Amino acid sequence: MPAPGPDPLDRPDPLDGSDPLDGSDPLDRSGPRGRPDPLDPAGRPRRPRRPGRSLGAAHPTVLALGGYALTRVIGLAVLAIAATATGKDGLHRLKGRWDSVWYVRIAENGYGHETTLANGDVHSDLAFFPLFPALERGLSAVLPVDAATAGLVLSWTAGLAAAWGIHKCGEYAFGARAGVLLAVLWGVYPTAFVQSMAYTETLFTALAAWSLYAVLRGRWILAGVLCAAAGLTRPTAAALIAALGITALVLLVRDRRLPWRTVLGVLIAPLGWLGYIVYVGVRQGSATAYFEVQAAWGNSIDGGVALARFIAGLPWPAALGLCAALALLGWLVALCVRQGQPLPLLVYTIGVVFVSLVGAAYFGSRPRLMMPAFGLLLPPAVALARLRTRTGLPVLAGLAVASAVYGAFTLLGSGPP
Repeated sequence: MPAPGPDPLDRPDPLDGSDPLDGSDPLDRSGPRGRPDPLDPAGRPRRPRRPGRSLGAAHPTVLALGGYALTRVIGLAVLAIAATATGKDGLHRLKGRWDSVWYVRIAENGYGHETTLANGDVHSDLAFFPLFPALERGLSAVLPVDAATAGLVLSWTAGLAAAWGIHKCGEYAFGARAGVLLAVLWGVYPTAFVQSMAYTETLFTALAAWSLYAVLRGRWILAGVLCAAAGLTRPTAAALIAALGITALVLLVRDRRLPWRTVLGVLIAPLGWLGYIVYVGVRQGSATAYFEVQAAWGNSIDGGVALARFIAGLPWPAALGLCAALALLGWLVALCVRQGQPLPLLVYTIGVVFVSLVGAAYFGSRPRLMMPAFGLLLPPAVALARLRTRTGLPVLAGLAVASAVYGAFTLLGSGPP
């Protein structure tokens, strides 16, 4: 079979350089030309896609960030209208309820607060990782805002950083148009309203996306540092740690060597996550203290038993619908594999989905827990990229409005679990 010819849409990339997977600096122009050699899920080198010239005069990054920001503006506008109509405080729902309250308390007073529920369960603030409240405290110290408002500033800023990193990952793998659409689709995810709250999802996703992009570009030390920061943000960082470790292992098997930069990046990656686990263990005097704290919140790992029991307890039509939704999720994961996504992104995506399903957390929180797995949106992003703009825009507009309406309904109702 003849080798594929050059893509007529390819254009020179000033960042091209030597193969980043050997640990070298991709900005070193003394090496061979061409994009880095990412790995497909089978561990084979594959031809990368380059950004195309099908987006007009606007820069792809501008389109990605502008499109993402527009989705969040639509969400906030619908929330404001619904809050006014119902006489409720929409802003308070974004920064002053649910987990946001715990983060603010940690930012203002440090760790040490516990709440005992009516059934005797004890909820400790040690269940919440420290980076987000630490940044809230720092922002409130330098800006004329309280910690709760600082949380909103942090979340909204991190949302833009996440959209940028998501766009870069999508662009690297499947071209500029797919990268733009991937960022916008993340902004219309069904639970995207959480991206406008003082929650950790946007900060974690930003760190994860840029860590993955750093791996794709061969910046293993930077990838490890960003992964360590993600490990101080959410326990889901275990999926990101696995992505870096498995990618390095595949490289070792393929190349029979592992450059020191790669080794160092992999060693740095788990330090944030492990550091906080050790901190809780030392503070509580038990090596398993963190997991005990999570279990008290109902977030223990049970291999999916709680999910199975939840489905079994539903009326059969609801149970059938939920099984269909889980089958759709499985099909989407299969599409990600068939699509040939870069190995670190694929492992990360599957890891986040797996962690979200095997825990005993309330079922309603699982879609929110999966939101950082932006790789799930790459198959629809690539499909939309094949459509004409006049066809794709109404689709995105409809998704944005639907996501905004659902978000306002949820926030002004029972709210995030």
